Amino acid sequence: MKWLKKSVVVILSLPVILVIIWGMYEIFGMCINHIATREQTNTLKRNLENEISDIELLSVYSETRNTSGTGNHVDCLSSITFLTKMAESEIEDRMSKYYVFDEWSCYVHKTDDGDYTIYLNTPAPFADNIEGH
Repeated sequence: MKWLKKSVVVILSLPVILVIIWGMYEIFGMCINHIATREQTNTLKRNLENEISDIELLSVYSETRNTSGTGNHVDCLSSITFLTKMAESEIEDRMSKYYVFDEWSCYVHKTDDGDYTIYLNTPAPFADNIEGH
């Protein structure tokens, strides 16, 4: 009879244990996704500074979330606004050894103010994380 009580306790506590494990996995995934976004942004910044000698950084922005609003996924978004005397095509040429410019997930855009914004959006390591829902 004692083994029956222990079995019932284990069976009843199993869903709680599984929910706790799932929650810890989701939190772990969120942390890794944010670390990946921070690293992506720092690498983009470093690559810009290495390739463009007269660069003046105006703003550095990053976020980790579902950036498209469609589907259940998480993206790593990095966006840097900067000034340079280079043309947009020359910036893309210099940065093309690091990134593939496809006008959707990676592109350079000249703003109305005369500065440039480089935009990089990649899938997060834990792309199916609850943060993207």
